[in-house]
Amino acid sequence: MTVTTDLVSYEDALASYDPVMGLEVHVELGTRTKMFCGCSTELGAEPNSQTCPTCLGLPGSLPVVNGVGVESAVKIGLALHCEIAEWCRFARKNYFYPDMPKNFQTSQYDEPIAFNGYLDVQLEDGEVFRVEIERAHMEEDTGKSTHVGGATGRIHGASHSLLDYNRAGIPLIEIVTKPIVGAGDRAPEVAKAYVAELRELIRALGVSEARMEMGQMRCDVNLSLMPRGSETFGTRSETKNVNSLRSVERAVRFEIQRHAAVLGDGGTIVQETRHFHEDDGTTTSGRVKEEAEDYRYFPEPDLVPVAPSREWVEELRAGLPELPRVRRNRLREEWGVSGHDMQSILNAGAIDPIVATIAAGADPVSARKWWMGELARNANESGRSLEELPITPEQVARVTALVADGSLNDKLARQVIEGVLAGEGDPDAVVEKRGLKVVSDEGALGAAVDEAIAGNAAIADKIRGGKVAAVGALVGAVMKATRGQADAARVKELILERLGVTEG
Repeated sequence: MTVTTDLVSYEDALASYDPVMGLEVHVELGTRTKMFCGCSTELGAEPNSQTCPTCLGLPGSLPVVNGVGVESAVKIGLALHCEIAEWCRFARKNYFYPDMPKNFQTSQYDEPIAFNGYLDVQLEDGEVFRVEIERAHMEEDTGKSTHVGGATGRIHGASHSLLDYNRAGIPLIEIVTKPIVGAGDRAPEVAKAYVAELRELIRALGVSEARMEMGQMRCDVNLSLMPRGSETFGTRSETKNVNSLRSVERAVRFEIQRHAAVLGDGGTIVQETRHFHEDDGTTTSGRVKEEAEDYRYFPEPDLVPVAPSREWVEELRAGLPELPRVRRNRLREEWGVSGHDMQSILNAGAIDPIVATIAAGADPVSARKWWMGELARNANESGRSLEELPITPEQVARVTALVADGSLNDKLARQVIEGVLAGEGDPDAVVEKRGLKVVSDEGALGAAVDEAIAGNAAIADKIRGGKVAAVGALVGAVMKATRGQADAARVKELILERLGVTEG
């Protein structure tokens, strides 16, 4: 194997090669119990407290298929426009990992429950790219290894390892694409957009929260290069367990540059798994990748085949929710926003918060304004998603209502939101505690206006002389005197009235 630490530029790599991708996404289903036993799937339990003879693979234990897991698999298949198998079965995938107690994984091999589908994804400029789906199949997750004592959290350099089998047996759906060709220099963007759209679809179906940062959705990125003009795929690498949208994009880009550098130096790409490093966006070698025959697949003898009736499949199809892309197009029309603006809302993770805020009584313009403005800024600065902010759509809707009825102006509303995010209570409590209501008493406003005019006689004379634009300075003086709690529009009206000037 040729090892290289140098990368060719992304542009040079794409000038010589066409990338070919294959994305394998594992989704942990949100079932209450594991795939083949009755153990709880609840997060946060003491290590190894949610296990039984079946998920530990003890002699004499027998598995039973989780019916909700099968239903979830069919729903995912239907949403991905797949064919649903009339008859399929499980298989044993044999390999040794310390965190896999049975020394085999119950999965599906040549008979998946769903196959031959597609997912259309929209790129940032509005172009739609179709990703074809090879299969979606059911399987179980492994346990979790924690390597202690090293600097990287990996086994190399660790003093010892701890094993937690609570996750062993959690239901998984693995969704495998067909080779993705034709993306060209947009391959990283296509990969990111596909995983993002798939995550939205999974959430819409209600079968998983699909939180990548918690390992509920993970992507294995297969990549190879073929010389421009060739139709023969190159040798692929597989970057394992990439757990964020940004990392998917970075992993594809890095591997394109790495492959091109190796091939350009006359080296050979080794079919292997690789680890992605979040800190610098690089990948490093893991292990030589096995071929399917190395897993010694054979039908699982302890489980009966799964044969979804056509009537049941059609019932599930009829009950599918509105799918994400259809929903976005509908909302875009209802809200009257451009495709670019809708993409920005999607990228910010703001669609659901905005929808919930509108449902709580806000108008669409105001709901978008606050979630995409003040709240998006706060999320970016604090390194959180919008959904992780300590404010509810109902609270945001209340802020918009206070602005609409004149109790708050935008400046004060920002302070109210700041108070809610700081844990000072709901919007009304923050308004009361901080004394943030707009000064609406005409007497108090009039006094502040008179004071501003008296203190800025030269400006007042300019306004009387026809330079109405100068009124902004007096408005600013009044706003300062009232700590920003006056209605600026009303202040301007009062100033012009006092000066006997009509704005024309």
